[in-house]
Amino acid sequence: MKFSALSSGSSGNCFYIKHNDSAILVDAGISCRQVVDKLSSLGEDASKIKGIFITHEHADHVKGVDVLARQFDIPIYATKGTIDSCFLCSRNELINRIKKNETVKIAGLEVEAFSKSHDGLEPVSFKINNDKTLSIITDVGKICGNVIDAVSDSDFLVIESNHDSKMLAEGQYPYFLKNRIASELGHLSNLKSALCVLEHGRNKLKNLMLAHLSQNNNTPQLALKTFSLLKERKDLHPRIMLSLRDRATSLMKI
Repeated sequence: MKFSALSSGSSGNCFYIKHNDSAILVDAGISCRQVVDKLSSLGEDASKIKGIFITHEHADHVKGVDVLARQFDIPIYATKGTIDSCFLCSRNELINRIKKNETVKIAGLEVEAFSKSHDGLEPVSFKINNDKTLSIITDVGKICGNVIDAVSDSDFLVIESNHDSKMLAEGQYPYFLKNRIASELGHLSNLKSALCVLEHGRNKLKNLMLAHLSQNNNTPQLALKTFSLLKERKDLHPRIMLSLRDRATSLMKI
């Protein structure tokens, strides 16, 4: 199994998981052209994609789904709440309803959806299993039991490190938006995310990617500095990386 974060942030989220000669996406919040170009930069081809798994209905997770699915004839997988609350695709036969805690077997992978706390109608995150476990956890406001289980199970973890609490509180956003971001239906701060991994990560966790960093309320340096807390654990030494807003990460083996 191999992985690349094609894009992550408020402008668009898209994650690529490959197994042998097939692949899936988690979210398609960037345009079809961007997906094709970013995959090409990795030496990959969008025709390999066998499924697009959607976490929730916000535009930065779904805006490229329709064109991408139709152009490459790719099935879409989403919860009923997500399907009902946004436009996914004009070809209804491509849309497949999934339930929380359901596992879909596709492209040699097992993709497990689990519920989370965010301000969508029926949001989920995903664990992808092969011989290793990859968890992709973004757009989550609190550390619930499902998140803890996924963090504990992961060999490779992508986790939201959205904002620095001080930057958010002192920043230019209106009061209602600050409250929404910091709430249990919003996004994880650097500290909440780091403490979650510190408390629940296991020594099998070898790679840790910080994702969905706010452009206005965070910096890569602050996020990485906060995750230096992991040094308190003598048995936990993951390689810590950052997802990128403007270009794909390298294609990494899990």
